[in-house]
Amino acid sequence: MPSVQSFTIACEALNEHGTFSEGDVLRGKVTLALIKQISAESMFVKVTGDASVHWTKRVNDRTYTYSADHRYFKLKQPLIPEWAKDVIPPGTHVYDFVFNLPSCGMPSSFRGRHGKIVYKLTATLARSWRLDRTVEQELNFNSRSIPNLPTFLLQQICTTNKEMGFFSKGNVQMDVILDRRVFAPGETIAVVAKINNSSSSEMTPKFKLKCDIVYRAQGNTNHESSTIAIVSDQCVTPRTQKTVNCALQVPRDLGLSIQNCNLISVEYRLKAYLDISFASDPKVVFPLLICPHSMIHGGAARPHSASAAGSPSNCDFPPPAAAARPYPAGATGGTLNASVPPPIMAMGPYPYSAAPPPQYPAQPAFVRGSSPYPHLASPYGSQFSSSSVLHPPPAAAAPHPPPSAPEIPPMNTYPTPPPYNATQPSAPLMNTDFLSQQDEPPPSYSLLFPESSAGQSNSKQ
Repeated sequence: MPSVQSFTIACEALNEHGTFSEGDVLRGKVTLALIKQISAESMFVKVTGDASVHWTKRVNDRTYTYSADHRYFKLKQPLIPEWAKDVIPPGTHVYDFVFNLPSCGMPSSFRGRHGKIVYKLTATLARSWRLDRTVEQELNFNSRSIPNLPTFLLQQICTTNKEMGFFSKGNVQMDVILDRRVFAPGETIAVVAKINNSSSSEMTPKFKLKCDIVYRAQGNTNHESSTIAIVSDQCVTPRTQKTVNCALQVPRDLGLSIQNCNLISVEYRLKAYLDISFASDPKVVFPLLICPHSMIHGGAARPHSASAAGSPSNCDFPPPAAAARPYPAGATGGTLNASVPPPIMAMGPYPYSAAPPPQYPAQPAFVRGSSPYPHLASPYGSQFSSSSVLHPPPAAAAPHPPPSAPEIPPMNTYPTPPPYNATQPSAPLMNTDFLSQQDEPPPSYSLLFPESSAGQSNSKQ
């Protein structure tokens, strides 16, 4: 007879749809019903978010497999510490748990032909010499991370024109109007089409809601397209004008749009076209967004609370950039202490307290030839000031002398060399011009090279 009668997990619903989103608090209970006493090594509960894709492709005689996995987060909470070997008596035991889901943007839950995005709770009971007992509950996760939602709430009008070909004459024009391009599952898409058929052919207006899914893995993609709904109206006869009002029902179980997953993307589009025999069909295509009802009505796009920058997070997405605020001069964050001098170097995006003095003296702003002309402030003010205020003509400005550069002390000083004595030449002065072409005898040897002193003569001897 087994010792464990039941092992279940349940979480509290936050709304009538039982959905969860970024930043929500997940509360639940794990219930363990025992018939006999057991010894448990550990028991824990975890919540995970994972995306995975897998498909195969056959080329000639070879089969290629493509797969990829991505984990968005994993949170774990112990109910019985590991290796505690607690003895649990018979009866029903309830364990509460609380998780704070990451606040970063994550894709909505999805299950498709070649991939899935799953968020689930898992509780595990570990016993010695027994197989682990595990119970799971899948969560319905609806993402609120839709950065371009306001653009989908605006009305959009698309126009198409077509010149008929060989089998018909004239042209046709169709204007399609959508009040908004974002809808929730179960809502109705109202479309208005104004058709001007100036041709000799009949045509049938048709409206189609399509879904396009793209799976990505290992640099390859797998495309999947399907038609969700299609509606057609009565024929438009030649040389007539007609306004068509169409209503397409969005299925209640339709999956949400996915734009923030690197493995799977889900997109919807509305195609309005005119079915013309023996001719190409003029068409217009509207990209649609399928999102939770609360995002469109009732204060919808409530922003999810972002975690503080620098705090630990269990999410694989980078945290949103924090807006940098200007700080007072010299501050580096926190409370400013007047007794502490400001830092020498300005840090980050904070403003500078004062511009540092230039390394070299300021030179004139403009030099033409040898006369410098410094820039003077315009008497009319800035060129970007308002032109609605009239200014009187400026008075003639007196000429200002050019600013002189301050003296720069020498950077390096050297010892003064001894004075040079030029009073005693190394050779006697000669006033005779030896290069003149005169009939004079050349100078004597003693005149050119005088005899040295007597002391030097004695030393030679």
